[in-house]
Amino acid sequence: MNNPGSKPPGTLSVVLAFLIVYIVWGSTYFFIRKALNGFPPFLLGGIRFMIAGLIMMTWVLWKKENLFDQDTMKSAAISGFLILFLGNGTVIFVEQYVASSWVAIIISAAPIWFVLYDKRHWKENFTSKAILTGLMLGLVGIFLLFLPDISSSYKSGHNSYERIALFAVILSSMSWVVGSLYVKYNKTPAPASVNTSWQMFFAGLYFFIGAAITGEYKSFHVAAVSAEAWYSITYLIFFGSIFAYSCYVWLMEVRSPAQVSTYAYVNPVVAVLLGVFLASEQINILQVAGLLVILFSVLLINLNKYLKKPKLA
Repeated sequence: MNNPGSKPPGTLSVVLAFLIVYIVWGSTYFFIRKALNGFPPFLLGGIRFMIAGLIMMTWVLWKKENLFDQDTMKSAAISGFLILFLGNGTVIFVEQYVASSWVAIIISAAPIWFVLYDKRHWKENFTSKAILTGLMLGLVGIFLLFLPDISSSYKSGHNSYERIALFAVILSSMSWVVGSLYVKYNKTPAPASVNTSWQMFFAGLYFFIGAAITGEYKSFHVAAVSAEAWYSITYLIFFGSIFAYSCYVWLMEVRSPAQVSTYAYVNPVVAVLLGVFLASEQINILQVAGLLVILFSVLLINLNKYLKKPKLA
């Protein structure tokens, strides 16, 4: 983590961290769908985050960092519940009942929640025309990107769980934002790697408890899991959790929440492009327009950073 007197992070490190969060998290939409073909949702989350957390802890101990910092453990128990269990877990569970396009649109509202809940940056956010315009354009771009899916979901009708599920996604998006801001403004002496390790460890525990409550252990059979599902959960563990989530936690320390939150606009773009190149899905002119609008919105939200020397948030 960056203490008040520490050297600001290098531009290359920040850019690489953003690229990892943008691209890798965008790809997790694809691999979560594949993994759900072999794992029930709570067990998927439990296995993913517990293994990732334990690997991170091993790395932390190898670096001889203080893994068992009590303040960090308490903070991670709270943030792991809000961010990974409620924020990520609800999305995984809800995609069983509603179209992923609606989920993506709701999750993409995260930058707005960051601006609304981030009281310390209200002056900066609400006086910046670039940030406010970028937020609105980002939502427009997401809507254009998923317009074909939205239209088809309306034609196919609605199931009885849809409204409840969509409301749950709204709450989960808010939970992710609140948890992220909690970590940012309640910093502990431990490095970001220690905080990330405990967040994933506690999230894994919460998911395993959820699996017990919902009875997933009884219906799950390891022998029935396909190789594709195993490959997918392995990708989620190493790339989605260890690499990308660690970068996200670090970026929340060194950049403003409004800038970091742009991942919520870019991730669906990556997901759509992967569908085009890996699953032979089609993309139309409206979706191309949506991609361009989203990229422009990210530029606007980060415009202040480009025009002046960045400061630690």
